[in-house]
Amino acid sequence: MKYLTQEWYELCQRTGLHFGMRVHKGTYVHDEALYLRLYKKKEKEFMSQRREVYDVDPRFMLGQDGAQGVALDKWPLDGDQISEEDTMVYHMSAEERDRIQQLIAAYDVRPPFDEVKCKEEFSEIQEWGRMEVFHKLPGELSSRIADMRVFALGYCTREVLRELKQLSKENKKRMMLILDEFRQAQQAENIPEHIRSQFGFHDCTVTELTPGKQMVMRLDTQGGFTNNNKVTFDAVDEIIRQDEHIVGSCWIYNELYRTDCGYEVHVLFSGKEMSELIIRCADIVVEQE
Repeated sequence: MKYLTQEWYELCQRTGLHFGMRVHKGTYVHDEALYLRLYKKKEKEFMSQRREVYDVDPRFMLGQDGAQGVALDKWPLDGDQISEEDTMVYHMSAEERDRIQQLIAAYDVRPPFDEVKCKEEFSEIQEWGRMEVFHKLPGELSSRIADMRVFALGYCTREVLRELKQLSKENKKRMMLILDEFRQAQQAENIPEHIRSQFGFHDCTVTELTPGKQMVMRLDTQGGFTNNNKVTFDAVDEIIRQDEHIVGSCWIYNELYRTDCGYEVHVLFSGKEMSELIIRCADIVVEQE
């Protein structure tokens, strides 16, 4: 990737460091009683939210048929109006409709809400949140947080919150600058419209990747915005990069460049690990099986 790199993706995750954070006067010092009290409060809120989700009737998903979306590289610059030809309409497949009907059948016979399991899930999320703090925050800022457990619950000092807001603002500015450069670069590429309009599988999961001169990728489009589930990279003459763990990962971003002999394809995937595919090929065929 030249623009939407793994580093850019991680930068995106740092544009809302202050989201959900609240000032608490007790966070200047390590206080075990405070932590336990806030933990119980947040656990109760979490269980209430999970119970609400558990009780959502999946019949609403049938209404997604006909929904409109816009591909990332089609999003207008400078607030211009979205043109009709840049929009994509999702047409639900018979297989997807059958899947939703199965969810409805399971919903109608679901067991009682499991509170014990829910509490265990909350505990795991809090542990993960504490680990994430060390990856997302500068070391100097982390050193001024009295109790990472309380921070992971969403509480901090006024000074820390002020710095989080400023850091998020700076990260968002850098993120948008790179995104604008990416959009301009992609619009400048001489890509045939039939490829440009179809080559986008955001949130689709890779189920198969067949190597060779004719590389074939199949995707589960359940979470995406397209019904096309097969991509053929024809006459592959160079594999610049092919990381492990692509199969089973989610397609998140792609870049496409014209070459003298065809195209240079860049795709970033998210899964157990971030992975990337960069190849050069003569043609790209997108279809629905």
